[in-house]
Amino acid sequence: AFKRTGARRDFSAQPPQTMCDILKENGKTVYGVGKIEDIFDHHGITKSNHAAGNPACMQATFEAMDEDFDGLLFVNLVDFDMVYGHRRDVKGYAAALETFDAQLPEIQAKMGEDDLLMITADHGCDPSYTKTTDHTREYVPYLICGKGVKPGVDLGTKLCFGTIAHTICDYLGVDASTLDGQSILPEILK
Repeated sequence: AFKRTGARRDFSAQPPQTMCDILKENGKTVYGVGKIEDIFDHHGITKSNHAAGNPACMQATFEAMDEDFDGLLFVNLVDFDMVYGHRRDVKGYAAALETFDAQLPEIQAKMGEDDLLMITADHGCDPSYTKTTDHTREYVPYLICGKGVKPGVDLGTKLCFGTIAHTICDYLGVDASTLDGQSILPEILK
């Protein structure tokens, strides 16, 4: 019956230099929605909306997409992890996925000509795995779409989140050579 509250805060140790820091140092907006600023100990974030729960985070995302800025909109839909994944609520997880899936057309309609949408996770949290309530998978999805993205590209298995960081920085014209990973931008752009 354990439930986390919407006022939950994650207290992180100060991270090493991240993509967020690099983008901010290069004059880009790093707009965090949800608990992004907590995850990065408030480093590298230029604007934040600490909305709680998927519905509030999606509303904040839609509002942020109406703003004019040059950079990254970084959204954390924490309910997939906190409310459904760790609590092993398969039906709730499925319903949350269906809700998000139904919102994708609205996200795509708000995307500009040059916008990219990347959908991923920081870890697996299979709601059907009942042996523990810990994280469950080492591999996560990495889906990318946008008007300039080649359809049907199989990215295979990548080694680290640095792939995502480098791809974002590469797309925004920012040098991320101090980070691990490698950009896949040449593989995905038309």
